Amino acid sequence: MTHDAQNKTAPAGALIVPVSPFQQNCTVLWCESTRRATVIDPGGDVPQILAAIEQAKVTVDQIWITHGHIDHVGGAAELRDTLKVPIEGPHLADKYLLDHVVESGANFGMSGVRNFAPDRWLDEGDTVKVGDLSFDVYHCPGHSPGSVVLVNNGMRFAIVGDVLFNGSVGRTDLPGGDHAALIRSIKDKLLPLGDDIGFICGHGPGSNFGHERRTNPFLDGELG
Repeated sequence: MTHDAQNKTAPAGALIVPVSPFQQNCTVLWCESTRRATVIDPGGDVPQILAAIEQAKVTVDQIWITHGHIDHVGGAAELRDTLKVPIEGPHLADKYLLDHVVESGANFGMSGVRNFAPDRWLDEGDTVKVGDLSFDVYHCPGHSPGSVVLVNNGMRFAIVGDVLFNGSVGRTDLPGGDHAALIRSIKDKLLPLGDDIGFICGHGPGSNFGHERRTNPFLDGELG
């Protein structure tokens, strides 16, 4: 399904490709003016991701990873080698997950996955760029220790991984999960950025920060 921006002069376009048995929202995101693109969270089903890139008629320069769970990284090494592009993210705190991708994949019956390290770890205050677009990096631990959220302030748009969902938040019962830290990440770092910021999340439909602030049962109608 295509999430092109709302008018013909919009700076970005995106194509969401649900991948892996977890139906994770792998996103092909591109700059309209340059047609340069990034693939965010290639969790598996690499042939489907490659088909989406071809459909969008864009050139992929890099891969961005929001966090290290298998459903977000299962296809990363294969896609990197196929496209010969660097991987950026997540935060170094998720290194232990990237070091055990094969083991994690085996637990869920996912074969052909590989351990890997990114070409660049991301940290709070960093930026990532694709074409003429720039995204600020926010380190948002809780779902995993190294989860990052990517925000383009000009477009009022974010990629939040599994930190926040439409009507829910990321699970914290996996190793390294911390529910209190997750809620702090959302309330202290994301919600203050503004109600009008829309987002694509790791699973299911997107939303915006205002709707979640007002209605998400995990956020208690936060006013901040």
